[in-house]
Amino acid sequence: MALASVLFLVAFADRNLKHNTCKDIVITLENVRENHFIDEADVLRMVESVPGEVRAQQFSVINFREIEERLKTHRNFREVQLFNDFKGNLVVNVSLRRPMARLVQEGAPDAYLSEEGLIMPVSERYSSRVMILSGPMVRQLLLDQDLNKTEYGQNLMELLEFIREDDFLSKQVAEIELRNDGKMNLLPQVGSQIIEFGKPESIDEKFLKLKVFYKTILPERGWNRYQRVNLEFADQIVAE
Repeated sequence: MALASVLFLVAFADRNLKHNTCKDIVITLENVRENHFIDEADVLRMVESVPGEVRAQQFSVINFREIEERLKTHRNFREVQLFNDFKGNLVVNVSLRRPMARLVQEGAPDAYLSEEGLIMPVSERYSSRVMILSGPMVRQLLLDQDLNKTEYGQNLMELLEFIREDDFLSKQVAEIELRNDGKMNLLPQVGSQIIEFGKPESIDEKFLKLKVFYKTILPERGWNRYQRVNLEFADQIVAE
């Protein structure tokens, strides 16, 4: 009997909420990763751009799905939730994606790569300090829009995640040049060597060799002794 009474009250409250009038729009951003490309005002403008007045309308006639679908088209948004609260507000809760790398190309706009492997637009108000991806293969990544679509893209995401999770590599690898043949060169923060990594395969083994090179060979031979380091060959470090 008590359970039935509770269910009745919940259902009654829900019906009342649907017939309430929207007093205001409240935007909340889940931004634990410090993405400052978008703020509450930007989200509010997107909500208000949907045809039909939202404020002063009954919640029963507001098209929640259309507003949500409009917001989900924005590449900076990872998740979108809409609901009306007991105060009569339309609450729009948006969680933002985190940029993982910046894609740069000559003669065309830059873009960001999110942790999920999606391409994100750059912002005029904020620049994220992340690794740089350059080279001719960047154009193809921008055309794909989603690195999860291809094996190469998936392997590249695995490599970027490996670098980010490693304290030494995340500080040392500044840029990755993506070549048309699928191979890549790493450009370091410290030192002038070009690190020929090859294709994004055997990632653990290649980075282990790179650490040996930095921590054992360079301290003995000098940081400016070598111009190129090749990690492609099994059980070898080729330096010239």
